[in-house]
Amino acid sequence: MSTTAGERETVRLLVKDLSRVAVGGAVAAAIVIGILAASPSLDLRSARVARALETIAPDGLAAHVRFLADDLLEGRGTGSRGHELAARYVATRFAALGLDSIGTGDAYLQHVPLRHALLAPGGARVTLTRSGVPRRLRFEEDFVMAPDAVRRESRVAGEVVFVGHGVTAPELGYDDFAGIDVRGKIACVLSGAPPTFPNDPRAHYSTTHVKETNLVEHGAIGYLVVRTPVDERRGPWERTVRQSRQGSMKWLDESGTPYGVRPELRVAATLSRRGAERLFTGARRSLGDVFADAEAGRSRPFALPVRAELARISRHGRVSSPNVAALLRGSDPKLGDEVVIYSAHLDHLGITTPVRGDSINNGAIDNASGVACMLEIARAFATAPERPRRSILFLAVTGEERGLLGSEYFAAHPPMPIGNIAANLNLDMFLMLFPMRDVIAFGAEHSTLGTAVAKAAARLAIPVSRDPVPEEVIFVRSDQYSFVRRGVPAVFLVGGRESAEPSLDGEQISKRWMQTTYHMPQDDLSQALDFESCARFARLNYLVGYLVANQEARPQWLPGDFFGEIFAQEPRR
Repeated sequence: MSTTAGERETVRLLVKDLSRVAVGGAVAAAIVIGILAASPSLDLRSARVARALETIAPDGLAAHVRFLADDLLEGRGTGSRGHELAARYVATRFAALGLDSIGTGDAYLQHVPLRHALLAPGGARVTLTRSGVPRRLRFEEDFVMAPDAVRRESRVAGEVVFVGHGVTAPELGYDDFAGIDVRGKIACVLSGAPPTFPNDPRAHYSTTHVKETNLVEHGAIGYLVVRTPVDERRGPWERTVRQSRQGSMKWLDESGTPYGVRPELRVAATLSRRGAERLFTGARRSLGDVFADAEAGRSRPFALPVRAELARISRHGRVSSPNVAALLRGSDPKLGDEVVIYSAHLDHLGITTPVRGDSINNGAIDNASGVACMLEIARAFATAPERPRRSILFLAVTGEERGLLGSEYFAAHPPMPIGNIAANLNLDMFLMLFPMRDVIAFGAEHSTLGTAVAKAAARLAIPVSRDPVPEEVIFVRSDQYSFVRRGVPAVFLVGGRESAEPSLDGEQISKRWMQTTYHMPQDDLSQALDFESCARFARLNYLVGYLVANQEARPQWLPGDFFGEIFAQEPRR
């Protein structure tokens, strides 16, 4: 089977990524081009596909976004009345399309039990003692602290040991704990992971779950986080403070225990730049030296000349917030049991401290845009004269902003065997701020899903660009990662940084939005939103799912892929 020029160009970009993160360039090329050659011929230019694409229109997308981002929904905070209204809206749309529910009772709703924890007023404390002289840090100026999801009162005191990023990566010959003992001590760790790591290990080792597991294995009893200059630029301290005031949420397992909590780490806090400088006062290496070492990928753990006492008082409550899911059953007697999942998070930040006179975080782009795309993709599939061979599940999840809670819960409690989930296609925060020219496909280089992306993008003449901000480890920061951790291949498409209108600088517009609007109330309907580009983006995601749902072979991790090696071998339970 021959390939088009557009497909060959997209394959070239995928091969470049593969040569970076998985295998050698020649082998990568053979893998991807071999997959293309072996794929069954699904005609993306057929009249049937063209009709489906035509159903995805700007007006439909705009209608969904305008409802979901209206002030009436109060920012769709997890567990809030506004999120419940949004969930009922999505469920109603699923019902109107004739999609199957996933259960009984509330039909399309999967209720996620959550523990909500808040710090008691005045209940957070960090004290540094140097040469016998205690100094208490100022809450929200020097540090913020998450509440304890398990205990109402928790306290830890001990010597402080700096351990770089807190990473142990034997496959890369790297260990931040080499030559130092942190048992019974408080660890000081930098945010993120070494920038010298390849992108995939860097993303994996940046996650809180992996870091906390490593700290526990090394015997730490608490920890302090120092944000790197990169993370400081990405998120101003004021935003960190504002979001910390919302407290924390964890989903509850069958015994009522918060999932993913490491009680061995009794207290943790995140320091501002001023707090970090006070921690490193008198240290044998300055904070600037530490940042320079980290940027160079050098690990130099050492004890700080200070003792720290961290304490917090937490208040607990229980809430429930629904995922919304609906199934379009596949037509193939054999492949119909396999499921392709389109996911998009329905929640946002709710009502928070006012910014520029507004306290409702409407989340028009983050992520009413993704939910709108999913609803229109669902309509395109549901109204087509023929069903796809595999089943397709449309999933609007809760709690993404609180730590991927809804997608984690769904992946742990799927309505079908986890092994039957063939792929996840995630939709999160399409930046419809300028005419879209290109897209970025996070995860395309990890599995044969890259082939579907290449063919779909070529059909619509949309270039696929490389990740412009690998330091932000985006692949582990949205709901697709909950499925990846269960061994499911996933891809997460976002709009690129190139504008189809030469007079508009897409990269600068994107950067400015991230600095001034991301996770703020200004992400609302007053923005000039490009729904024509949103429609192109939704059509691209439709085509990717169409290919995956109809091709003979289910997606597979590529040989030697980092995430495939870590997660694909684990039982899907």
